Amino acid sequence: MIKRWFLAGLLVWIPLGATLLVIRFLLGLLDTSLLLIPPSLRPDIPGLGALLSVALVLGTGVLAANFLGSKLLEWIENLFQHIPLVRSLYGGMKKLAETLFSENGTSFRKVLLIEWPRAGQWSVGFQAGEPLRQAAAITGEEMVTVFVPTTPNPTSGFLMQVKKREAVVLDMTVEEGMRYVISLGVVPPTASAVSTPRTPSVPIA
Repeated sequence: MIKRWFLAGLLVWIPLGATLLVIRFLLGLLDTSLLLIPPSLRPDIPGLGALLSVALVLGTGVLAANFLGSKLLEWIENLFQHIPLVRSLYGGMKKLAETLFSENGTSFRKVLLIEWPRAGQWSVGFQAGEPLRQAAAITGEEMVTVFVPTTPNPTSGFLMQVKKREAVVLDMTVEEGMRYVISLGVVPPTASAVSTPRTPSVPIA
């Protein structure tokens, strides 16, 4: 009985504790925006940095949406393009942000099942970006870029080129797929239907 109670307590505190740690990390990261305020004028109010960060993001969006603001941001981007190291870093991060947050993009819109790391073993992955043209030219096959995250930490993983005809499109949302990976498979997705292996019924862009 004690063992059962202990396990039940762990099932409550492990996800709760992990969630609180992530929230604490994010709040601490957002609080760094307070560094923009001089120390003598900096108020000691918990969470104020998070509110300031949200206000900065919204303000930047308003600025970028009007003509003068877009011209200013264009000038800043052109300035970055003339700084060697900054040019590569900023260009790559901007492309990543545009890919992830674009409503018309295809990246991380589909959950895939691929036969990896060997035949007979299948892994859950996510469509990630455009396939490499060189990979298609070398293999003579239409390819798809797949990111297979590690569990329970999905921020690391394996990026691979997979033959499009060998990828199976799973009938689940990206959120459900991520939840399945992070929970070590304990939390299954609500959807259960999948397309036919080797000949996906859902096209992979």
